[in-house]
Amino acid sequence: MLRPGKIRLGDILVEQGLLTVEQLQFCLDEHRKTGRRLGQVVVDNGIATDEHIGQALAKQLHIPYVNLKNYRLNPNISRLLPELRARRHRAVVLEERDDAFLVGLADPTDLFVHDEIARLLKKDVDLAVVSEEGLFQALNRIYRKGSEISDAARELGQDLGNGPIEFGAVEALSIEDAPVVRLLQSLFEDAVQVGASDIHIEPQAKAVQIRFRMDGVMHFQTEADSKIAPSLSLRLKIMADLDIAEKRLPQDGRFGVSINNQPVDVRLSTMPTQYGESIVMRLLNQAKGMLRLDSIGIPPAMLKRLRQILARPNGLVLVTGPTGSGKTTTLYGALAELNTPERKLITIEDPVEYKLPGINQVQVNEKIELSFARVLRSALRQDPDVVLIGEMRDHETAQVGMQAAMTGHMVFSTLHTNDAISTPDRLLDMEVPRYVMASALQVVIAQRLVRRICQSCSAPYQPTAWELVWLRTELGESAAGHEYKQGTGCSQCSNTGYKGRTGVYEMLEISDEVAEALGKADHVEFHRAAEKQMDGWTLRRHAVQLVLEGKTTVQEGMSVSNQAF
Repeated sequence: MLRPGKIRLGDILVEQGLLTVEQLQFCLDEHRKTGRRLGQVVVDNGIATDEHIGQALAKQLHIPYVNLKNYRLNPNISRLLPELRARRHRAVVLEERDDAFLVGLADPTDLFVHDEIARLLKKDVDLAVVSEEGLFQALNRIYRKGSEISDAARELGQDLGNGPIEFGAVEALSIEDAPVVRLLQSLFEDAVQVGASDIHIEPQAKAVQIRFRMDGVMHFQTEADSKIAPSLSLRLKIMADLDIAEKRLPQDGRFGVSINNQPVDVRLSTMPTQYGESIVMRLLNQAKGMLRLDSIGIPPAMLKRLRQILARPNGLVLVTGPTGSGKTTTLYGALAELNTPERKLITIEDPVEYKLPGINQVQVNEKIELSFARVLRSALRQDPDVVLIGEMRDHETAQVGMQAAMTGHMVFSTLHTNDAISTPDRLLDMEVPRYVMASALQVVIAQRLVRRICQSCSAPYQPTAWELVWLRTELGESAAGHEYKQGTGCSQCSNTGYKGRTGVYEMLEISDEVAEALGKADHVEFHRAAEKQMDGWTLRRHAVQLVLEGKTTVQEGMSVSNQAF
């Protein structure tokens, strides 16, 4: 293919009506001041999208525009261009043809890049235009660290040989080019790149297994010689400042790493198993910041009422659900809305997950008897307006929290229950009197997380007979007449059909009627009043709504709806 002639992007965008002359001049001025590429300036100012710019370039140059979201890349072909060059030249190898490679470029007018890629691939190059955003997402998937992780694990196993691991080897393992350090670096980079929430290192009889948890589901990454497990455990314990000599008891710690200039907080947990220490690392990307209440999936009508409750001067707000259901995210979102200069906020957490500016955060430490209840008593003497208790674990914490909610403080906390209606029963188990609950408790939110359908491969789906039974519990006989979706699997979602997660919520407001029923020892009357108050704001109703909107699958909706049907 002939090389493209040198053309000016600004002229193309004006000619095709994407920019006015005045907008072009403004963007050129910004380009000169900041050094950012003209196309990036246009996108950052919301004048045009990456896709619009790419399509305009393709039309002008008479070459194809490729939407990478829907394009099935062959990683083996794409990796023919080294990662460093691909990122520097903003290029991706799309396919190999008989006499040339088809290469997607974010800027196909750069003559030097065209010649350099042809030299590297040792073959003629046909050009296509790709959007910059789609390009870097594709590069992150293509150049994952899977093979690098396996190679580093293999190299570490060879270096260790067959002899026992000695603590004297710690210093040797601390140098930057040690295989164990390279292995961990590759693990963290790959996990952050694919959005994993946890890294699991699990020693087995003949191998050590490494898995990631992504969107709540475990995914196998690699398997290596079992003799590298002690070295990984040793290095991670040093990073987390744990006792390297203790292998018989579980330990918890944390440390920070920087991955691609992103600060990531790592919570480390070790547990002795039959074949060695199992290690789980929770990754908390500090660069992402807190999610707002209006961005986590709470239905609009429910959110409006919740905000009215949060505006009250005192009371207890409980968020319930199993581990990993997003309870802390919801509470942090509520804190963000109340975090103003006029209010003093204190959080009591175990552990502190995210650093929140303007908020006083306290880390519980049971080893020195710094318990939730003890910190809470001290916090109440600090004159707070809002207090967050990470979890109500025992009678003492619940009792002090309830009293705080009744004496002029807004209190947030979490509890482990299956749904909102069963929360009072759990509090009764913790010996909280009914009259105290009726006075202090304002609202209970129960929540779960479901995986979102990948929008790049979303396709129609016909529910099974059993799935239709579940759908009819909310939709009646009209269930069969709706259109449903599922993901078929593509490069955007690693062929899982899902990408990201969203919340499923139910809310029980403790109205006067519910509070009166709660104060009595009549279980049936309370349930009747609670169901009337919720008026369809249930986990199952919200799950069905998400299915109808094409945001999640029927299978995912059924997995979080624990009501009988």
